[in-house]
Amino acid sequence: MAVEAKYTIDELAREAGTTVRSLRVYHERGILPPPMVKGRTGYYSPEHLSRVRTISRLLNRGIKLSGIKELLKAWDRGDGLSDVLGVIDETTARSGKFPNETISAAELQERYRDVPDGLARIVAIGLYQPVDAVTYRIANPRLITIGSRLTEAGLPLSEVVDELENLYADCDRIARRHVDLFHRMGWARFQQSERTPDDLARVTEQLAATRVVPGRATVALVSQLVLRYLEDDTAELAELYDDPADLTAALRHEPS
Repeated sequence: MAVEAKYTIDELAREAGTTVRSLRVYHERGILPPPMVKGRTGYYSPEHLSRVRTISRLLNRGIKLSGIKELLKAWDRGDGLSDVLGVIDETTARSGKFPNETISAAELQERYRDVPDGLARIVAIGLYQPVDAVTYRIANPRLITIGSRLTEAGLPLSEVVDELENLYADCDRIARRHVDLFHRMGWARFQQSERTPDDLARVTEQLAATRVVPGRATVALVSQLVLRYLEDDTAELAELYDDPADLTAALRHEPS
């Protein structure tokens, strides 16, 4: 891991949204490399921060520290991560939740070989899921498409992964906030109710809304804000067209 001293252990914990105690555990378990020591103080690099965030995401996906250690070791060796993470959950496979497109582990390893902890990170944010020792399932084609467009636009792959992680973190915060609202306003009241059929119907309706409405509202609001922030660019581009209506027609076409 390249070293670019930047954070003390307190600063690293604060930036990663974890605790100093957790970082010390990661050191003890061998999943977080030691810091660069100057005097009596250890300093951590941005790559340490990326590693800690990856660990947090993998923990949130139910992977234990021992599994994360083997996963990261496998990445360093270039092994297939499916040996560590195991076969995709049978319930998920039966549900048809994810498309059937697959990609070989070798191809993924080659694609992300220059990205620190690359394969572990894209698995952590749910782009791909291991199927067996040599195959991964494409779990989030839309997010993969976003990444491909950023790469085609000239953004280095390491920065693309950074942006996808930021997007994942933003969406995760939105989702958690709405779920917390349901727990406080819906579920808590149901727990204190007499659990009559009306109470059950009410909490079920609230649950159904929580599953759908935040996503739709977020898409609508993000689209509205993007249009607002692009107003000046759109106006400048329109001046280059003989007929501004041609630009309007082109913008109506959704990229494939």
